[in-house]
Amino acid sequence: MAETDREANRFTARASRYASVGANVGGVAARMAAARLFGSKDGASLNNAAALAQALGGLKGPIMKVAQLLATVPDLLPPEYAAELQKLQADAPPMGAAFVKRRMMAELGVDWQSRFGRFDLKPAAAASLGQVHRAESLDGAPLACKLQYPDMQSAVEADLKQLQVVFALHRRMNSWLDTSEIAKEIGARVREELDYGREAKHAALYGGVLKDIDSVRVPTVHSELSTKRLLTLGWLDGERILNFADAPIEIRNRIAQAMFRAWWHPFSRAAVIHGDPHLGNYTVFSDGGEAQGINLLDYGCVRIFHPRFVGGVVDLYRGLLENDRDRVVHAYEVWGFKQLDRETVDILNIWARFIYGPLLEDRTRTVADGVEPGAYGRREAFSVHQALKERGPVTVPQEFVFMDRAAVGLGAVFLHLRSELNYHRLFEAEIERFSLESLAERQGTALAEAGLPLPA
Repeated sequence: MAETDREANRFTARASRYASVGANVGGVAARMAAARLFGSKDGASLNNAAALAQALGGLKGPIMKVAQLLATVPDLLPPEYAAELQKLQADAPPMGAAFVKRRMMAELGVDWQSRFGRFDLKPAAAASLGQVHRAESLDGAPLACKLQYPDMQSAVEADLKQLQVVFALHRRMNSWLDTSEIAKEIGARVREELDYGREAKHAALYGGVLKDIDSVRVPTVHSELSTKRLLTLGWLDGERILNFADAPIEIRNRIAQAMFRAWWHPFSRAAVIHGDPHLGNYTVFSDGGEAQGINLLDYGCVRIFHPRFVGGVVDLYRGLLENDRDRVVHAYEVWGFKQLDRETVDILNIWARFIYGPLLEDRTRTVADGVEPGAYGRREAFSVHQALKERGPVTVPQEFVFMDRAAVGLGAVFLHLRSELNYHRLFEAEIERFSLESLAERQGTALAEAGLPLPA
């Protein structure tokens, strides 16, 4: 396929992307730098944030995905920028019907329509890298067909170059944080999201790992109707999670518990996480007229870890629970933090105790009383930010980025639901009798069944 792939990383497409993205982003970046260098009032900062969101809003593709990722890493961006960039979720204008027909023909051939019982040319959803169409198989099964926008590979490479420029500017203005590993991780994950063949394997992996969890549903992969740029899954009916924000507490708790298991069960059983906390990636399914659990819809942003990383998560949890400083330090070292002195460990523990807080207390509680979902983690991140400024640059290990992001996103979902659970006992059930050897064995089996390689 590579020899005839007309949408592979092309210089002309990259050059065009550089021009469109650079013109939009460059001017705003210059204004941001000037505001930081010469001082500005809050109003100017808000105006710059709105200008950046407006500059990115009309651009399909990875630059919008990158903006969304940056916005959900606490304190990586000023709050006003994060708030504006989070508004970009799933707002890209859709491809028209004629264009969709050409795209489908390119993926499945001239007779592509004969392979479906029905195909809706109007998209059901449009996002940063592609759009979703409802369809039916020849035997009447409902389908969700995710079709990638054209020239996304070229756009990814161009936009990641722009990301490097943004991070270089960030390092000059914020010397306390070395963002080099963050840039590597975002680049790796966005490149993976382009490969719908890999995403199909991610869905199969989750289907296997969660097969015994009745409260979480995973769509079936239709490989005969899928390609590198077209992913066809079974359609799962459901409602938006936010529709249940005012439901009775037992319903909200049931949904939250399903979310907890959807995230922590694959992590503890196969060292894999769903790294995109966007609320559009989950819906709530009902049986008998009552909400019973969640549909997990999107598998582009999935992170597969080496089992030792999960061991670090468990060690940090146990170290904080038992006040075992040596075990805490060992966990940070396993994750890849370097040159850890006592003060740096104390600073990192500010964040760790925030993330692990609900898991450490053996009682029924909310995730964070009185905190808005969009502000979740920002106060603690600011405390870490201020403390690390005095300590010098700290490199955040690459593996840590999406783990951290997904944990914050999951907490925000619990805040939206205002759920009240004993998170400690839920977590203890997931790591009961934990061992690296058994995790490695389970992961190897699960990845082999899904056709995925072992992590490095």
